[in-house]
Amino acid sequence: MILTVNGTAQTTAAAPGQCLRTLLRDLGCFGVKKGCDAGDCGACTVLLDGTAVHSCLVPAYRAEGHDITTIEGLQAHPLQRQFIDAQGFQCGFCTAGMIVTASALTQAQRTDLPRAMKGNLCRCTGYRAIADAIAGIPHVGQHSRNAAAPDAAEIVSGTARFTLDVTTPGLLHMRLLRSPHPHARIRRIDRTAALAIPGVVAIFTHEDAPTHLYSTARHEDARTDPDDTRLLDDTVRFIGQRVAAIVADTVATADAACQALHIDYETLPAVFDPAEAIRPGAPILHHKPGSRIPDPTRNIVGRIQARHGDPETAFAQAPHAEEITVEVQRLQHAALETHACIATVENDRLTVRSSTQVPFLVRRALGTLLDLPTDRIRVLAERVGGGFGGKQEMLVEDICAFAAWHLRRPVQLELTRTEQFATTTTRHPMRVTAKAAARADGTLIALSLTVLANAGAYGNHSAAVLENACGPALAQYRCPNKQVDATAAYTNTVPAGAFRGYGLSQTLFAMEQAIDALARALGIDPFEMRRLNAVRPGDPLLGAHPAPDDVQFGSYGLDQCLNLVEHALAEHPTPPPGPDWQTGQGMAMTMIETSPPGGHYGESQITLAQDGRFDLRVGTAEFGNGTSTVHRQVAAELLGTTPDRIRLHRSDTDLVAHDTGAYGSTGVVVAVRATERAARALHEKIATQGPLPGLTAIRKADAAPRSLAFNVHAVRLAVNPGTGEIRILRSIHAADAGRVLNPMQCRGQIEGGVAQALGATLHEVLHIDHGTVTNPAFRNYHIPAWPDVPATEIHFADTHDAHGPLGAKSMSESPFNPVAAALANALTDATGLRFTHPPFTADRVWAQLALPITAQPHLNLVDDTDQPALYAAPCSR
Repeated sequence: MILTVNGTAQTTAAAPGQCLRTLLRDLGCFGVKKGCDAGDCGACTVLLDGTAVHSCLVPAYRAEGHDITTIEGLQAHPLQRQFIDAQGFQCGFCTAGMIVTASALTQAQRTDLPRAMKGNLCRCTGYRAIADAIAGIPHVGQHSRNAAAPDAAEIVSGTARFTLDVTTPGLLHMRLLRSPHPHARIRRIDRTAALAIPGVVAIFTHEDAPTHLYSTARHEDARTDPDDTRLLDDTVRFIGQRVAAIVADTVATADAACQALHIDYETLPAVFDPAEAIRPGAPILHHKPGSRIPDPTRNIVGRIQARHGDPETAFAQAPHAEEITVEVQRLQHAALETHACIATVENDRLTVRSSTQVPFLVRRALGTLLDLPTDRIRVLAERVGGGFGGKQEMLVEDICAFAAWHLRRPVQLELTRTEQFATTTTRHPMRVTAKAAARADGTLIALSLTVLANAGAYGNHSAAVLENACGPALAQYRCPNKQVDATAAYTNTVPAGAFRGYGLSQTLFAMEQAIDALARALGIDPFEMRRLNAVRPGDPLLGAHPAPDDVQFGSYGLDQCLNLVEHALAEHPTPPPGPDWQTGQGMAMTMIETSPPGGHYGESQITLAQDGRFDLRVGTAEFGNGTSTVHRQVAAELLGTTPDRIRLHRSDTDLVAHDTGAYGSTGVVVAVRATERAARALHEKIATQGPLPGLTAIRKADAAPRSLAFNVHAVRLAVNPGTGEIRILRSIHAADAGRVLNPMQCRGQIEGGVAQALGATLHEVLHIDHGTVTNPAFRNYHIPAWPDVPATEIHFADTHDAHGPLGAKSMSESPFNPVAAALANALTDATGLRFTHPPFTADRVWAQLALPITAQPHLNLVDDTDQPALYAAPCSR
């Protein structure tokens, strides 16, 4: 067939069933991305004879004789410059599709972008920056610190290289056969028919896998997580667990081999509810000696029991107390780039290109798994298409590297969107009871958290998530009596793992409603309630446990955040959409340590090059977190030059000695701290020795001491009691990020976090029915599209941190945490009811408003199936 691609005639052949997306990528048009292969996300958008289409829905053969334009063919379109000037992207994976779609809009269509762009999804930005880009509103250079991202030109032209955007000669493809059972033992595997298929190179099962146990979670200290996972196991514990890895010359051949592989299973009893899982007689999921599981006989993978003071007496004697029980749903990260990697072996050295947040920790784990020294392993993450914690796991690199090492041939594994939803990791579903007691003047005297978390089939991050869930939620309040009783339990469901907020959004959803209920009962304004009780410098930090000595108040801006949000909320009263709507407003706050405990390290190397520019080498991965921009800014400021004269080399284990990774909001406060030190050292060398090419400075940094950052969010909304529809009238957020190194970029991080949190509060839920994920696609897992995201007003506290680089603090995941509680408190203000089971979809809200006050259906944490789960509770007014 003959078609024209970006102005050049191409003669090619379409494989049976091939879509236009894959054909274009075969022709080298890597700007055409795969986000879903179902026409839901728009990452693959191209122009077909000038009309924007999702190329994953167009059969390749239908392009014959037609003119195709991809992002690479737009050739300096004005929109590309506008997206750079407005910083209309974060991770950049969706950007090519956004620009191509926008390039085909008429002037009339541009007046209604929510409608015109609804077919293009972005998980990172919150859409405001993209709207500014399309409208030609610049932000780069509008502030002295608003430097553009180093990859900006490559992102908007489609030449930025994500994991699979390379051509690898001799590449083999892997597909994974997955378990259809929630719990079973493999009795026999018959590979005969599968191996007979032409093009099948190898089939790996538990019979070939090492017996070494590990965790897919990645932390600096591997002992943080239980060693309960085997590369390929003879026992499966959730529907979707990998059973066999098939390597073949094409994806289609590997898929056919999956169908031909015969597995004989012995099904075992399964348990889906964590409350059932910890009861005597429940099926035991893990009984592996030395795995560091707290209580495998009761399926307990995480446990916290702690108290400060005498909470029982304080609650018993308290004049006022409020208790809220909530159930917070399972969520998927839904990064547009699915987990993917390519593993190759050359000169007896393994190289893994991966979509990972933690390349150095993956290298370390692969060395243990394959019994290789780490200097024979290289892991690189050129650019990552979104993470949100989901890529702080080793979910594809282990099996792909294992196959490549044994075959001594390059192997690629790319998860489908269905696999991403149903077989990777999720947010921990939690049932949380928060109790708060106070004196008549509002002074808190007792706080309590009771948590039951569903860990899923493997422990991953569960113990650490419990610690973070129960720490800051309590520590942010001055109160002498506190207690925690928290458990994470194994069940036969898809594993839970690291997710933006790391458990804190779930517990805050309960605690901030309890504080709100207490304030209402006492007739105290919710802002005043926080001012009265919020932790202040000099106060002890009592969470699940007393904070270690390395947690310090390097700066304090919570008071400013409260004032900024309160004053903004009081301005510009917004009328309801109509006379039948009920309006209300609510707020919530959060605190975050600027690095997780357990150690976090980074190294930077800066060299003065022959051409007078500087080469900066760092280990940090870039997935929309923006650290690449800040590395260059900080180095430029301290070396007396401009960011464009800093060449950045990143996220490659061959560049520097070590970098723990980009998670826990540490990209700036650890990795950039190392860059700050290296830049200062090189500046001193140049001052004393002169600008000699080759001068180099290498410096390291760790997380200590750790500071505290704060966020406050407020919502004003309207509810239609006749339909249950919610409309957000005002969304306001204030952040204490220390010195804001790049206001444009930090604003984008906050907007993206708020947008993701609004999705989690209003739309998103991963439905599971007896272990089966029933909505593994964007079209029935509702991440926020353009029309769903209101504008959020962003305010920054004016602080300068004593510990962070140039006074900066963390600010990437914490904006997510207070949003759900603020919105729930606003719903209470509007309706007089407590809403305790997100998401607050219109049908759920309508049904709850119709329930009598006394109706209290049983809380269900088995998983979010489609049955009603509605809770109506009166609130104090």
